[in-house]
Amino acid sequence: MKTKLNNLTIWITGASSGLGEALAIEFARRGATIILSGRNKQKLEAVKAKCKKPTKHVVVPFDILDVAQAEAAYATVIQNAGHVDWLINNAGVSQRSLIMQTSEAVERQLMEIDYFAQTRLTRLVLPDMIAQGGGKVVMVSSVAGLLGTQYRGAYGAAKAAIHMWANSLRAELSENNIKVATIFPGFIQTNVSINALTADGSAQGTMDDATDQGLSAKAFAKQAVKALVQDEEYIIVAGQKEKFATLVNRVSPPKLYKLIRGAKVK
Repeated sequence: MKTKLNNLTIWITGASSGLGEALAIEFARRGATIILSGRNKQKLEAVKAKCKKPTKHVVVPFDILDVAQAEAAYATVIQNAGHVDWLINNAGVSQRSLIMQTSEAVERQLMEIDYFAQTRLTRLVLPDMIAQGGGKVVMVSSVAGLLGTQYRGAYGAAKAAIHMWANSLRAELSENNIKVATIFPGFIQTNVSINALTADGSAQGTMDDATDQGLSAKAFAKQAVKALVQDEEYIIVAGQKEKFATLVNRVSPPKLYKLIRGAKVK
């Protein structure tokens, strides 16, 4: 059964660029009202201007790591939009550093951004979503959360954690008409590798070849939104190599990791 988007209000975090920007534009093209969040108001306003019927959408900037800001942002969302039908937990940061070279502080930073901030915001929204009779929570995980690879130890762990948390949430709230979907992007042409944290917590600052040659953000958004509208719950949006790797992992994890050990994945 397809969901009609023209009557839905969708809150997207990490909406100032990359996957979040592409999702906002695609959802708006299909008629939804978008709440765009991220830290940079100017960039969010620029994305809003790219959306169809920009005046119907709302920009709510905040730092997702700040508990007080998250609570204030949700209050602003309710004040402006009245309710949230779908929450798209897209904010996050990647990693490009070997485990033995990465400090615990950097690993904790990755977990705070990619796991705890997402679950915290979800718990903030859920009571009202349940009270209104239902809604949808979407977690943007990663193929790295399904397949452990070099240079992404803590990132993959955080993305795997959010995937498992989403599975439990789906089971616990199914009777409350709360739908839960998880998206697993592969290599997508965004600034994710440029912004990725290195061993000392600084940004890598360069584009990976695999990321540069990945799917376009626009193509990702079209596939992801189509799957969400069709109420799919487990959504892999990636190139053929990543999809093949997830298939091999299901059949023979040892065979997959033999391939990964010999691959250049940075």
